[in-house]
Amino acid sequence: MDFGLTKLQRCLQQRCLELAADFATRAAVHDREGSHPTENYDRLRGEGFLELTIPKQWGGAGASFLDHTIAFEVLGQGCPSTALAFNMHASVVMPVLQSPEVSDTAKAMIADLVVRQHKLIGGNFSEPGTTSLIGERPLSARAKRVDGGYSITGRKMFASMLEAADYVMVMAYPDEASSRFAGVLLLVPPTAPGRRVNANWDTLGMRATRSDSLILEDCRVPDSALVFRADDTRRFRHDYLNWFWGSYTAVYLGIAAAAYNELRRVMHARQPNGFAQPLAYHPDVRRHIAELSADLEAARLITHRSAWLSDTQGPTAETTAALYRAKYMVGEAVNRITRVALTLGGAHGIFKGERLEQLFRDGAIAPIQPPPTDFCLWNMGLHELGLDPADMLPPMRLAGH
Repeated sequence: MDFGLTKLQRCLQQRCLELAADFATRAAVHDREGSHPTENYDRLRGEGFLELTIPKQWGGAGASFLDHTIAFEVLGQGCPSTALAFNMHASVVMPVLQSPEVSDTAKAMIADLVVRQHKLIGGNFSEPGTTSLIGERPLSARAKRVDGGYSITGRKMFASMLEAADYVMVMAYPDEASSRFAGVLLLVPPTAPGRRVNANWDTLGMRATRSDSLILEDCRVPDSALVFRADDTRRFRHDYLNWFWGSYTAVYLGIAAAAYNELRRVMHARQPNGFAQPLAYHPDVRRHIAELSADLEAARLITHRSAWLSDTQGPTAETTAALYRAKYMVGEAVNRITRVALTLGGAHGIFKGERLEQLFRDGAIAPIQPPPTDFCLWNMGLHELGLDPADMLPPMRLAGH
């Protein structure tokens, strides 16, 4: 792996730095109000980020997963909620465009919506009662065939930018299916009858993602809304986990970088009364900064390598383990960096609206963001010991046993 960025990657990084600086000016307001940063989404749309990773054959810019990782690490330094929510677009669009299980007709439809019509697409797979500590997630939302289309009934959770997106891609269980692994992906616009939003997103961090609940009650969509259908979705979910959840890791890496940079700024800016030097000269501050620099650089290198493996190897066992390792390392690093930054920043940094206070709360979500820390470690352990997941006992006693 070449650790240097290409000229195109440096240009992309610089563009994202400019965007992040703009987003940062509004981040505290959106966090305080828990409001959609729609002006940020509109700017990303105008800057071509909807089609950034769309393959060139479908009219996009053809950026790689590593390119995407570099970009969203930087965007996450400005307004973490903006980067996290907007990333959902790529996290659901890219698996559809890359999977051989998806028809060319469906791919052409998605590419047309994104590239020509500039539509923002969200995703919604999570449901109440599921936990990311257990990999298998049965679907309770149901999709039933009706004249001219589908009827969807169910409740979906964590639908980031739900009311700002032009469509949401919903995964449901087909009524006629017999396999418990079956699934269908359907595009649901805001105007679909039977669709409503429960605005219940009032959380510790990432408040401006507005990841509200989606309620579907006999929600009707036409046949053309069908994106993907399979009797067994496990391969689809596994082969594109780099996008489904791995693409979010970079955003939390960005939070770690933002907190580290803000801490350095504060340590240079604060000069206690009676002293000739700012806090940056304090030996404990220097030691903490040194430790945090190592944490940040290690997390960055591991994350970039996982993205490089994804681009060069595809969904191999090595790639999968690397993506889990990156998510784990970034979750640990962002928690350490934001906690130390808030501690060294002192009481001045704990007020609402302060940069370090918000980054601390947004960073606290990192180990919880699927896959959580313990699930990452579980999968990493299997890989390192060469064990087959099929040979493992269930983590808890199953119902009826």
